[in-house]
Amino acid sequence: MQQFTGKGIGKGVAIGKIKIFDKSEEKVRRVSVEDTAAEFARFEEAKAKAIEQLGVLYEKACVEVGEENAAIFEVHQMMLDDDDYLDSIKNIIEEQKVNAEYAVATTGDNFSEMFANMEDEYFKARSADVKDISERVVRILSGSDGDSSSMDEPVIIVAQDLAPSETVQFDKSKLLAFVTHLGSSNSHTAILARMMNLPAIIGIEFDKAWDGKKAIVDGYKGTLTIDPDDEQLKEALLIREKDKEKAKLLRTLKGKPSVTKSGKKIKLYANIKGVNDTASALDNDAEGVGLFRSEFLYLEGDDFPSEETQFSAYKTVAENMGGKQVVIRTLDLGADKQVSYFDLGQEDNPAMGYRAIRICLTRPEIFKTQLRAIYRASAFGNVAIMFPMIISLDEVLQCKKIVEEVKAELKAEGIPFKEDVELGIMIETPAAAVISETLAHEVDFFSIGTNDLTQYTLAIDRQNAKLDNINDSHHPAVLELIRMTIENGHKGGAWVGICGELAADTTLTKTFIEYGVDELSVSPGFVLSVRNEIINN
Repeated sequence: MQQFTGKGIGKGVAIGKIKIFDKSEEKVRRVSVEDTAAEFARFEEAKAKAIEQLGVLYEKACVEVGEENAAIFEVHQMMLDDDDYLDSIKNIIEEQKVNAEYAVATTGDNFSEMFANMEDEYFKARSADVKDISERVVRILSGSDGDSSSMDEPVIIVAQDLAPSETVQFDKSKLLAFVTHLGSSNSHTAILARMMNLPAIIGIEFDKAWDGKKAIVDGYKGTLTIDPDDEQLKEALLIREKDKEKAKLLRTLKGKPSVTKSGKKIKLYANIKGVNDTASALDNDAEGVGLFRSEFLYLEGDDFPSEETQFSAYKTVAENMGGKQVVIRTLDLGADKQVSYFDLGQEDNPAMGYRAIRICLTRPEIFKTQLRAIYRASAFGNVAIMFPMIISLDEVLQCKKIVEEVKAELKAEGIPFKEDVELGIMIETPAAAVISETLAHEVDFFSIGTNDLTQYTLAIDRQNAKLDNINDSHHPAVLELIRMTIENGHKGGAWVGICGELAADTTLTKTFIEYGVDELSVSPGFVLSVRNEIINN
């Protein structure tokens, strides 16, 4: 028996055989060619096949992990059509008169190194992406594009690292858990593992001799046990059975009110990023939508979504939720959510740069189009509007002024809408938390975005894997800002919710209830577990 400890990034316990996912490849050989035009044509054929494969992966990922997490494969498709990437491959083939495999591998290595050396964490993350797409094209060119992810039986996948495409390609019905040496808790693969509801651990240095051995993956403790003894197996089976029973019991909470023992009603909402997520929100008995991430309407296309496109999406969600409240966050782009057609420009520190409401207030034509669509949708359901990344009273007043302009336009055009749409803001900066009592007098509600609030309070880039060990969302300063915001919101007459990841952290549910929180908005899959905590506190 051997036991190794890493960091658990996907909860649960798995028992089964290990399969070492070894993607070490033969060195790509440099071969001289005479007909460079034919060689580049061979590359373009392989590129087209790669884009087709990524399309299949996107569709598979949409079903298994949702559109938001599947979007990485659309990014990979776009990267394969990047002009700089293509020019590099073409130049190497033509100038050096070499085979396409060598040109693609060299370009992939060069671009990967270039991204890895950038200071910005978003662009650093693209290093793995460009390597992934290059390896895919090389495999197709070399004729070795077999399914390295095939499995005859349920297994625990152990690897040096896993690209998103590799994670999704595995047969989910035969996938027990992931264990990798590299990666961070915020990597695409980590997010996919959590969405697939699988135990997963990072930070385990493995031995290829483990292949085929029996093991236990404990995502709670972050431990991998090789050749477990009978007592360890018995304990793991017990935990697994308890997890199954807990999931079954949680389903019995469907239809029950989210009310504390003292009789306080907590609104328990769901976070969604598109129309397709409403089914999951309703299936998990969410009492409304606390965060509709509208920016995904912008991320999914190659041009600004029209007013009609947005209206259709908002109207459909409002109707599907059947009168339950739907809080639509106005577009929150910038930072790690870049859209080329917005032409936001390069920034040294995009997380603290030109993003979210700062874009909307300086480009009112974009903002007004979205607000018109939301107000039109308000005639078909219980819609509310929330403005992100607020730091000042002046920003709130500017937003309200534009809202009044939009309402006047719609009224003049004879377009129906609800006058009393609730307006709220996200509290995700220490600045907003500190002046929250002042802000509360101007809005109907607050929603605390704990992901960014933690990042800005602790001065820690949440995308930086090197800082995972000190990125403490339970830090006393973060919790004090949450407590203060709830108290100040109530003083100013606003109801207060939490929509960041901490809303689903059941170790803090009791604390938030004691603070006086009115609403918690979580991923649909966490609704029932949070309800369980609410009714037992």
